[in-house]
Amino acid sequence: MNAEQMSGLIAERIPGAVTGQNFENVDPWLEISPVQFHKVCEFLRDDPRLAMNYLHCISGVDYLEVDPKKIAKAGFEPHLEVVYHLSSLEHRHRLVLKVFLQRWQDDRRGEIPELDSVADLWSTADWHEREVYDLCGVRFTGHPNLRRILCPEDWEGHPLRKDYEMPLEYHGIRGR
Repeated sequence: MNAEQMSGLIAERIPGAVTGQNFENVDPWLEISPVQFHKVCEFLRDDPRLAMNYLHCISGVDYLEVDPKKIAKAGFEPHLEVVYHLSSLEHRHRLVLKVFLQRWQDDRRGEIPELDSVADLWSTADWHEREVYDLCGVRFTGHPNLRRILCPEDWEGHPLRKDYEMPLEYHGIRGR
């Protein structure tokens, strides 16, 4: 089954969940509404026609153009994307899901956006979500143990955000 067919099944079962797509990409992808994201993932895993039983990875991407000369050419509003790569080992098909989030929850600077955890659906999501939380600043609601995984617990900020400023010093150790 290809991505276009999967998109049709999702749209039929959960109207309004698919908010965008690109079937021409090397890895065809679907953009999923954050509100219906968990429901879509549950459908992808549990429907026998899809049987998406393997989550390869979750990545966070910050779309913030910081170069003033490039901002006008960027062609997008600043946002975060959380990208999921799924497979069905049984049917041998793959799908990429993208969820677009505001950089800040309700546009309140410093309050990171939230997305439902899928760790209850795929156990591999546990550490992947922790990594995206730690480095990109997305809070996964319902995650069983959401805490930093690469940075120390007292680290401030999220180092893969494009507006992140590396501290000059951390616990008396000079950084630059």
